[in-house]
Amino acid sequence: MKTISFTDFRKQASNLITEVENGESIILIRHGRPVAEVIPFVGQDTNTLSWKRPGIRLKASGKNLSSAILEDREASI
Repeated sequence: MKTISFTDFRKQASNLITEVENGESIILIRHGRPVAEVIPFVGQDTNTLSWKRPGIRLKASGKNLSSAILEDREASI
């Protein structure tokens, strides 16, 4: 875990965020006191862009939509 002043963090933000992406945790110090911890995000697969991840597939029991529409059209004739 790395400790860095807030001023230095602002100056080196891009490089430090890259370190966080690679698993490093950073504690930000302001006026001699720790004020924040920047940690890697844990959750969804962050290596794959959201638009490249498979979408949610919904399934419902019963007829499919096209069959229901055709049946409704035939019933109204």
